[in-house]
Amino acid sequence: MSTPVIYLDNNATTPTAPEVVEAMLPWLTEQYYNPSSAYREARAPRDAVERARESVARLLGVGAKTELLFTGGATEGNNAALWGTLRANPERRHVIVTKVEHPAVLEVAREIERSGYRVTYLGVDGQGRLDVRDLIRALTPDTAIVSIMMANNETGVVFPVADLARIVKRTDPGILFHTDATQAVGKLPIDLTRGLADVDLLTLSGHKLHGPKGVGALFVRRGVRWRPYLLGGHQERGRRAGTENVPGVVGLGVACELARAHMNDISHERRLQERLEREITAAIPNVLVNGGEALRLPNTTNVSFEYVEGEGILFALNEHGFCASSGSACTSGSLDPSHVLKAMGVPFTAVHGSLRLSTSRYTTDADIDALLEVLPGVIASLRHISPYWDQAKNAPREGVEVFVQPKYKE
Repeated sequence: MSTPVIYLDNNATTPTAPEVVEAMLPWLTEQYYNPSSAYREARAPRDAVERARESVARLLGVGAKTELLFTGGATEGNNAALWGTLRANPERRHVIVTKVEHPAVLEVAREIERSGYRVTYLGVDGQGRLDVRDLIRALTPDTAIVSIMMANNETGVVFPVADLARIVKRTDPGILFHTDATQAVGKLPIDLTRGLADVDLLTLSGHKLHGPKGVGALFVRRGVRWRPYLLGGHQERGRRAGTENVPGVVGLGVACELARAHMNDISHERRLQERLEREITAAIPNVLVNGGEALRLPNTTNVSFEYVEGEGILFALNEHGFCASSGSACTSGSLDPSHVLKAMGVPFTAVHGSLRLSTSRYTTDADIDALLEVLPGVIASLRHISPYWDQAKNAPREGVEVFVQPKYKE
């Protein structure tokens, strides 16, 4: 008999909402027509795509739904935002990103660098926060685009994107500002008409907000200098070639409507976050809450357990039926420590022992009860075999440096 799964990895992907699955089914069966076709049967899927576009626009506070195009997900959207900007602005040869971006931005930035552009990678402090002065110093007349995520996928740390975009546009209106909002959409209020009026490009992915995988959206503000990334047919008003994924687009639209309805009550996730961090740190010694002093997403907890390996934690938890992660799902196959935690200066004794727990509106108190019952024993067992841990004293061995996380100074 298999162990029931307790899912605590919602930043990697979310369970598809039942309402989303139900809405998608007709477009996988009887309504299979190509929305670009001329016959009348194609009108229904074409109209469904436009209704979904309106739903996404409402969630993002987009002034005109024509500013949204559907993509195959956030990775495509990030590639399109960066490369599309550079191709439309060939006279500008400089790009700015942060060191803690998702690989879907960082790897693009590295490829851009290999292609002869100059890229500035902004650092963060010990809490994962950006120093605005570093951004200001990095801006040059040659800068084409600044890409800074809205919320970090590993720590949940939220960046002040509205302020950062405003600084960039006041410095030089010709610089485009892009934000990868993949983790923030559905968890934080977003208004691209008012509060985020200086953001030029924004990306999101459906499977991070209880929608289907393989579909996302890219916001391109009207009037910005940007060129399409995927070339071919005339779909998406000539801005993204390829037949639309109608079932996926419909599912994304419904997921956005559900997210709008849930946005008014995220206290459930925040309460679970506070409980997790309070009880983990009370029950287990030598634990760091990464980004714990910063503004964070309400659903994300990232903790580092000193003197143990994150892989061992994940394996042991999975044996007990838990799904969690040690960082980005896109880098989970790597043995290297998290680039985010390294950028934050998390010490060697802890950076390998990180655990990310991310909840959703479907996570229950019983799920957290079960984790808190198991986790202290898992960590104790792993420390028992650690050469750095004195099991008799339940403390680091003599001579092992104990790291105390410094307080952030304003």
